[in-house]
Amino acid sequence: MARTDRLKARLPRGFQDLDAATLRAQRRMLATIREVFERYGFDPLETPAIEYTDALGKFLPDQDRPNEGVFSFQDDDEEWLSLRYDLTAPLARHVAENYDRLPKPYRTYRAGYVFRNEKPGPGRFRQFMQFDADTVGSPGVAADAEACMMAADVMEALGIKRGDYLVRVNNRKVLDGVMEAIGLGGEQNAGRRLMVLRAIDKLDRLGQDGVTLLLGPGRKDESGDFTKGAGLNDDQITTVINIIGDPATPRSSVQGDSDIVTIHNMMAQLGGSATGLEGARELQEISAFIEAAGYADRVKIDPSVVRGLEYYTGPVYEVELTFETVNEKGEKARFGSVAGGGRYDGLVERFRGEKVPATGFSIGVSRLFAALNALGRIETGGDLGPVVVLVDRDEASIANAQKMVAELRGAGIRSEMYLGGSRSFGPQMKYADRRNSPCVVIQGEDERARGVVQVKDLIEGARLSEAIESREEWRAARPAQVEVARGDLVATVRAILSRHG
Repeated sequence: MARTDRLKARLPRGFQDLDAATLRAQRRMLATIREVFERYGFDPLETPAIEYTDALGKFLPDQDRPNEGVFSFQDDDEEWLSLRYDLTAPLARHVAENYDRLPKPYRTYRAGYVFRNEKPGPGRFRQFMQFDADTVGSPGVAADAEACMMAADVMEALGIKRGDYLVRVNNRKVLDGVMEAIGLGGEQNAGRRLMVLRAIDKLDRLGQDGVTLLLGPGRKDESGDFTKGAGLNDDQITTVINIIGDPATPRSSVQGDSDIVTIHNMMAQLGGSATGLEGARELQEISAFIEAAGYADRVKIDPSVVRGLEYYTGPVYEVELTFETVNEKGEKARFGSVAGGGRYDGLVERFRGEKVPATGFSIGVSRLFAALNALGRIETGGDLGPVVVLVDRDEASIANAQKMVAELRGAGIRSEMYLGGSRSFGPQMKYADRRNSPCVVIQGEDERARGVVQVKDLIEGARLSEAIESREEWRAARPAQVEVARGDLVATVRAILSRHG
């Protein structure tokens, strides 16, 4: 093929390939999260990656593009379909479709990839994994308090110690009360309210100055792209900023030394809004539940928590990592939020015409994985590969190797026969090293005639060879290589594997 005819191998912007070591480490992390969710009584559920676009409705993520931030297409009957942008909207559809047969409350967890048709950037991908847990059918805020406690337990099960994370809680009703206080109440202001909420949700990323621009005239980012602002005046912006605060401080004007003081200060800013005061009272209940369960040192009321999606109707919460690390520029940085969620009592209602209370949270798997890696809690290089059975030059060796591999697999041992093009043991040994194999099995024509096999422990051999200075000495010693009867193959390999854990 001519050079000009070759396809260019390129990864689409905003997507990533994950290698075997990363996937195995991620799988262990997910298993730990799953164990905590199961301990709380949640059951697994899997929904498809594609939903009808109208099932997603107007509850769409933050967007930098005119196509609503989702990947959409039409099928052959001209129905619009979209890749899911989160795991909550598909859950609402599933609950509505199967409502009569599901237990209420319905407690479920899901893990899967979600897709955002947004402008990619550093650490911002168009495909990423989430791990959600939700309770549908529980109207009281005890379910919200439990979600916050479960989030805290997940962090500690993953090895993030107390003091290195904080679960922060607010209430969208309080924020709605603030909107009413600045004149943004009513259905006619729904669009501007959402712009304000999405602006506040960027506080940890853009800081107070960036959020102030988004609350006002708008903001141009480093690439030159302009995001339209909510158009608030200076007095309105001051009221909002007083509530949410500045992460550099890091306190708002209402943040007190205790939840009781914070909630009292919130109430004073709400201007008598019935909606806002209802939200503050719900926060009082949550705080009491958290205190009673012994989680008050890990779960705090924080007026800066917003969550950017429109469907939240009550308590909202985020898990923030508070420890510092060093970024690629050598600067001190924090990972910030790695999980978040809240109450969405109106989402199932869109399908059923009646309110169905629900609450839950979502873990950003990739972000949390990176944080655990920074803490040294992720091991990506220690997984052993398969046992490799080498193949001699004659054809009979292939059939014999297949028989040995079948025996090893039958004994539950991960193994493979070398299927490359080389029939020399040298390149085959290099292949086994690259596969991080714990040992190789060698049976040449002479060994077959004598009914024996050579088994080489590659891990022990590498350790012993460090003390051998010459190639001749190494060939004479053959460190960690043993000859055993053919019938002892499985037992010998199993002993090597046991020795290496």
